[in-house]
Amino acid sequence: LVADEAGRDGLSGLRALMVGGEALPVALARQLRERVPGRLLSMYGPTETTVWSSTCEVGPVGDFVPLGEPIANTALYVRNAWGQECPALVAGELVIGGAGVSRGYLGRPELEAQRFIDDPGGGRLYRTGDLVRRHPDGRLEFLGRIDHQVKIRGHRIEPGEIEGVLLRQAGVREAVVVARREGSDDVRLLAWVTPHAGSAPLRPEELLRALARELPAVMRPHAVTVVERLPLTPNGKIDRNAFAVAQPPQAAKPTQAARSPDRAAAALE
Repeated sequence: LVADEAGRDGLSGLRALMVGGEALPVALARQLRERVPGRLLSMYGPTETTVWSSTCEVGPVGDFVPLGEPIANTALYVRNAWGQECPALVAGELVIGGAGVSRGYLGRPELEAQRFIDDPGGGRLYRTGDLVRRHPDGRLEFLGRIDHQVKIRGHRIEPGEIEGVLLRQAGVREAVVVARREGSDDVRLLAWVTPHAGSAPLRPEELLRALARELPAVMRPHAVTVVERLPLTPNGKIDRNAFAVAQPPQAAKPTQAARSPDRAAAALE
């Protein structure tokens, strides 16, 4: 809708817009907030919990769009690998309980056993696979998918956190970070970004410096490449598997790139 002129015109006449499904990306939230004069509601929730599990009214958009408050008869937990509740600002898996949790998967008992667990307090819980953290004020921040986590030199890295920093940079429309193994032991993070139409050209060196200011060395990509567009799956999501090949995929034609050494703190400055 925001990419189409008629769609943008239609948004400008709405009294309310509810955006449902996955966590609402910051870039899209800003575009919608600029276009929709009325209320903008982010409605988060997976199909397994009967679609919507939490809601957030989006005002001025900051560094992230909170997942919001649980709807009636629903509970949101942030659990570690041992099923314990995580303290504030510690990342964990979002687990959903309540009346909306479905009974399971038809004919898929193994997957059902992985995702649906018993609640010690009674009932069933659904493990979303979404990595989140709860801020001291109670806001839930979506960080990425647990199955996208990578391990580099003993550190567990969530690419979504790095992508979030890139998306906060001026002119960046999309960002994806993947880990690629080079050699038997060396794993490197690589980043691709796309620019907003009409924005000033993105400079990979400046993006690397911005990452160096906010992230520890182990989380900084070895290279940032600016591309015209990112490869997509048939349902319109970023195709991360396409970045596993040795060269950038055909759908992501590189326009400029920059590399930084692994011990790049001084060099980047």
